[in-house]
Amino acid sequence: MAISRLLLRSPPLRTIITVNHHRSVSTSITPSHHNDHKRNQEYISPNNYLNSWKTPKDPKEAQAKLHQLRREYAKKVKSVRKEYIHEMELMRIEKQRKDEARKEELRIESEERRAAKLAEKKAKAAERQVAEEEFRQTLLKERAEKLEYHKQREQKFMEKKREKNELVRSQSSMWIDENELEKRILAAIIDE
Repeated sequence: MAISRLLLRSPPLRTIITVNHHRSVSTSITPSHHNDHKRNQEYISPNNYLNSWKTPKDPKEAQAKLHQLRREYAKKVKSVRKEYIHEMELMRIEKQRKDEARKEELRIESEERRAAKLAEKKAKAAERQVAEEEFRQTLLKERAEKLEYHKQREQKFMEKKREKNELVRSQSSMWIDENELEKRILAAIIDE
């Protein structure tokens, strides 16, 4: 009964042959990467349970045989599942290892980038500090030059003022008082 259900579920042989025929026609001479696995494929040995069912005369014997087939099938499925779970666990561990290695690589790269940026910042800060110091020295030099220039100018101005005062003092000895000046002017006019 169960085998008849299995046969009903499986596609007819004609359909499989037709599909395979279409596939072989559609593939090119050189195998593509999609069909290349056919050469490397390891096929499992044919299942001895398929087409091995011989209808027994006694229903109890048929039921016992069927029960035995089901048990063997369940054992095989269980072992295949264990194998699959084991393979998936290995794949998960490998993927986790690769992910951790990639994370570590990314962390190292980011640390290197951070260190490079920090070094670049320090270098720029040092350059900026040197430039600021040069600018400060230039400003101090210019201020000193301006101060010196103003001192020299003030000294020249003071010397001119002294010279002028000296000239005024030397000429002031020849000056005449206002009252005297009027008398002399009157005397000079009368004498003429």
